[in-house]
Amino acid sequence: QVQLVASGGGLVQPGGPLRLSCAASGSIVGINAMGWYRQAPGTQRELVATISRGGSPNYADSVKGRFAIARDNARNMVYLQMNSLESEDTAVYYCKADIRRTPWTGYYPYWGQGTQVTVSS
Repeated sequence: QVQLVASGGGLVQPGGPLRLSCAASGSIVGINAMGWYRQAPGTQRELVATISRGGSPNYADSVKGRFAIARDNARNMVYLQMNSLESEDTAVYYCKADIRRTPWTGYYPYWGQGTQVTVSS
């Protein structure tokens, strides 16, 4: 089994920072891309940021310059540092990782349970 557990969400004032963490555990041989997605009420889930195994990041235009994604390959973790938060950033944030469970299979996507981020005064 593979499990992704996201943490770090909460209530923050506009302009404030918040850091999300996601830990992957279980039967894992390798992890390729990791990333964060979010879903606000009444909207579709959207990409926030992804990071390759080698550390190359990719950001949605709406978060460029405010958010930073990082990963720790030794610990199978991915982080999202969110700065200058806006009310429009309010959503449930999900982590995702493309994971290989055995040496003879490919990479498959796994999702975390989601963590709520609310930006409000």
